[in-house]
Amino acid sequence: MKLTSALFTLATSALVSLSAFAADEAGFKPLFDGKTLTGWEGRKEHWTVEDGAITGTTSKENPAKGNNFLIAKDGDKNKIVGDFELRFTYRFTSDWGNSGVQYRSKDFGNFVVGGYQADFEVGNTYSGILYEEKMTRGIMAQRGEKVVWNKEGKKEVVGKTEKSSAEIQATIKKGEWNEYVVIAKGGHLQHFINGNQTVDVKDEDEKKQVMSGILALQLHAGPPMRVQFKDIRIKEGK
Repeated sequence: MKLTSALFTLATSALVSLSAFAADEAGFKPLFDGKTLTGWEGRKEHWTVEDGAITGTTSKENPAKGNNFLIAKDGDKNKIVGDFELRFTYRFTSDWGNSGVQYRSKDFGNFVVGGYQADFEVGNTYSGILYEEKMTRGIMAQRGEKVVWNKEGKKEVVGKTEKSSAEIQATIKKGEWNEYVVIAKGGHLQHFINGNQTVDVKDEDEKKQVMSGILALQLHAGPPMRVQFKDIRIKEGK
């Protein structure tokens, strides 16, 4: 009787966990079918689908020649995002690598993109930061910072995230899959890796803040590298 009760309790707990997961994923739509680059566009010599993942690869024979990007599409046009929550997993399978996800960004042509970037790398410094690619502000928030960019265009560090930069880095799995979340609501921008908040930014600079733009994956110039993305899904709106 006790065994039956225990098994019932375990089964009930599992159902509750599955229900909570389903509710947590409610409203999210996939941006990658797991098989093809349908819904994305980039340089064919660098972007493929391998191992069921979007894969960006450079080599000595086929370098990036500058940062380039795989751009999310909506039909034959670039997909435009405003307020959203983006979830995906990433990993590097190379000794060096630097990548990121551009959001609310601008298409400069020839798969070159600029704007807000949720950064990540093989190294120990930049994963989780907010970087402004191709624009003037550069690193908008270091990992572990809570930041306000005020109306005068000045950066103010107003606090720290729950975990320090070193503590966050210790949770990032090299060569393995990591969970990344980006949340953009109005001027409030947040990044998370493996459940840990890495930055919290309020962009109040009306001259430079961007409320909508394109979504893209980065392949960084430099030594040969290989980065992969999967489980990419988005929930749009407030």
